[in-house]
Amino acid sequence: MDVVLNAYSRLWNGGIPQVPEAWRILLQRQIESAFDARRHGKWPEWQSTLQQMPHLTASNVDLNDDVVTIGAPGDVDVATRRSIASLLLRLHPWRKGPFRVYGIEIDAEWRSDRKWRRLEDAIAPLRGRKVLDVGCGNGYYAWRMLGRGADLVIGIDPTLAHIVQFLALKHCAGDWPVYTLPLGIEDVPTDLCAFDTVFSMGILYHRRSPIDHLLDLRGCLRSGGELVLETLVIDGALGEVILPEDRYAQMRNVWFIPSCPTLISWLKRCGYRNIRVVDVTRTAVSEQRSTPWMCFQSLADSLDPKNPDLTREGLPAPQRAIVIAEKPR
Repeated sequence: MDVVLNAYSRLWNGGIPQVPEAWRILLQRQIESAFDARRHGKWPEWQSTLQQMPHLTASNVDLNDDVVTIGAPGDVDVATRRSIASLLLRLHPWRKGPFRVYGIEIDAEWRSDRKWRRLEDAIAPLRGRKVLDVGCGNGYYAWRMLGRGADLVIGIDPTLAHIVQFLALKHCAGDWPVYTLPLGIEDVPTDLCAFDTVFSMGILYHRRSPIDHLLDLRGCLRSGGELVLETLVIDGALGEVILPEDRYAQMRNVWFIPSCPTLISWLKRCGYRNIRVVDVTRTAVSEQRSTPWMCFQSLADSLDPKNPDLTREGLPAPQRAIVIAEKPR
């Protein structure tokens, strides 16, 4: 456990002064509880993988390329590179990416760089900002946010497998002001009002109450802060929404998929202002697909083989909107 908790101790011992005090006093207990071995049967294996990662110094870290790059091939010998690749593959499946670690290409399920390109020029500049990434996964976007100049990026995600992937990457990259915590939005103190920008990407449709989620996100923002929201949407007018009876694109936990006008009305009802839809894009099978780093079924397996405009359940195929909104001053 020490190898993990040591990666977080600065958050609660005052080493990162940007961490909100109301949250700092809770963090040690929250993180220790989340990493309890009873939470996941593979935790001892993951911990062993982290402990076996060699201690290296990356000659470069590039956070502004589509592929988040940590180190160069020449930083390690061939045997060490093979060992690192084997250790990283133990953490399969890799959902978000791509990453390049000492020349090892991690081709994740999602080409997350495409989504980042669709939003990066539409959001407020991140330089000097304190950022919260809700549902951060393995931290691909958190690294990109840091590359855009954020002072501090904190990601939260309750899935331990994703957090362990991030810890492995950060071990390789060194000490940067970016963290992912094994927590959910419900673990963030109510009305913290501390972050300049809050991202919620690919989360809203997994929440049983989308309105409560939007209110929770608003509570994390400082006055005048910006919400960057990405979620599944359908074509349709105000008031239109689908509620899948069982699965959507073979996912069990999809609750509400609204039209863009409906989503905007939800945001208005939650007190956001200056709301704008900056992108709506149909998800392509080249953007979400199976790879050697995520060899399970992916988007192509979720679509109707006779009509790719529909899912296997007969619902509209996935398209995603990026919406930006502000918390009033």
